[in-house]
Amino acid sequence: MTQWFLQDISIGENLRRIRENAGYSQAQLTAKLRLTGSNMSRSTYSKIETGSRNIRISDLIALKLIYEVDFSEFFIGLIPDEN
Repeated sequence: MTQWFLQDISIGENLRRIRENAGYSQAQLTAKLRLTGSNMSRSTYSKIETGSRNIRISDLIALKLIYEVDFSEFFIGLIPDEN
């Protein structure tokens, strides 16, 4: 059974920021993802960054490992101030 995060708030901008900070193109990133066992294409990843497609949990875990970041990096700026 495949599990997905259903994005009612897009994490795409954070994914793009992290990818660009790491110096990867979308094609380079998806090549790295394939090395982890993912079959994600560049066009699918592009749709995730634009928020028009959901991301599989396994792919989010792979991104965490590739970027060597905490999961919180994917959600920066998405939690409203609690004031």
